[in-house]
Amino acid sequence: MKRIGAGKLFLGFVVCAFIGLGGVVTGALLDRAVVAEVYARQDRGLNYKLIGQAWDLIVEKYVDRKAIQSTKLTYGAISGMVNALGDTGHSAFLNPEMVSIESHYLEGNFSGIGAQIQIKNGHVVILAPLDDSPAQHAGLKSGDIIMKVNGKDVTGLPLEQVVSRIAGKAGTTVELTILTPKTGQTREVTIVRAKINVRNVTWTRVPGTTLADLRIAGFSDGLTKEVRKALREIKKSGATGLILDMRDNPGGVFNEAVTTASQFLSSGTVVLQKNSKGMIKPVSVQPGGLATIIPMVVLINQGTASGAEIVAGALQDAKRATLVGEKTFGTGTVLQEFRLSDGSAMLLAIAEWLTPAGHVIWHKGIKPDIKVSLPTNITPLYPDKEKKLSVAQFKAKGDTQLLKAVELLEKK
Repeated sequence: MKRIGAGKLFLGFVVCAFIGLGGVVTGALLDRAVVAEVYARQDRGLNYKLIGQAWDLIVEKYVDRKAIQSTKLTYGAISGMVNALGDTGHSAFLNPEMVSIESHYLEGNFSGIGAQIQIKNGHVVILAPLDDSPAQHAGLKSGDIIMKVNGKDVTGLPLEQVVSRIAGKAGTTVELTILTPKTGQTREVTIVRAKINVRNVTWTRVPGTTLADLRIAGFSDGLTKEVRKALREIKKSGATGLILDMRDNPGGVFNEAVTTASQFLSSGTVVLQKNSKGMIKPVSVQPGGLATIIPMVVLINQGTASGAEIVAGALQDAKRATLVGEKTFGTGTVLQEFRLSDGSAMLLAIAEWLTPAGHVIWHKGIKPDIKVSLPTNITPLYPDKEKKLSVAQFKAKGDTQLLKAVELLEKK
């Protein structure tokens, strides 16, 4: 299965990162027998002898004998190779626990705090909290930095080590020290892990209007079927305009992004794929979209990534919708999972994707047509809570991005 993602992990807390290698790191344990075998191998340009020498020195000389753990050192070696690619936030190594969590997320259920993280410049950064998750209820937002877990500094640690410290069973607690870069303030947050059932599609009528607010929170398996069901209901309701809210949407399965974008386009291209040889292949719109005419506004922010960026880019280039909010995360690769022998995996970027007009998104993001920032003390308003509000209450919530979308569609 091909994924598109920011190379992040859901620490379920989700930890869902969106990786074989031959020789010394293919197996689960880097033991002396393996080292002896690879001494004679110098293929693929990798200096196995040098790796073996380093291993021997650690085993024979390092003073803290308890720290010499084969699996831990092996995973560190694999992580180091993946990180050396410079594909920060994209390609990644997943230990078996992380592979399991990722699988459960794509299936729509897991336990944890429900936030998505990545390593950026040595810091553990929250890409997005999941809707209605413990992380969201605790006030965690896109861009927040996790400084400590249970009082221990995690700055500079590999992603898999951070994940193992945050992940846990439902009902248990974890204490996080959070830094908000915009304000420079830190705070202590205690979160109770919970079982999370992912609801990726919700919608409601915007209070006092004939507009539909459709929320897509992620691109897990079967998403398009849910989107089509919602669009049928929206059409039946007589809605005259559609707000597609993909704020804090971290992406997921590539095909689901393509088929979802196709619901809003009658023809053309959804995305361009560029492989490792530089060949570019267009991925066409699939016929049969249910919402190809209704006026649209798309909401995006810095937590909008991967699949959500593909959809947003396709609609923007086709001039099908106005994009409102803030610049997106900047994911630009299709990641493929390669399982290793012990159940761990590597997620490697096998292709780069571009918008239909050829715009590069990797590390650059998609700029909105109309930039609207959300005040730091305001959280996005999503359909589940929106449907319970009066017109006055809706406006008082202060979701400036959503209010701008309503303004634009009512003018149309």
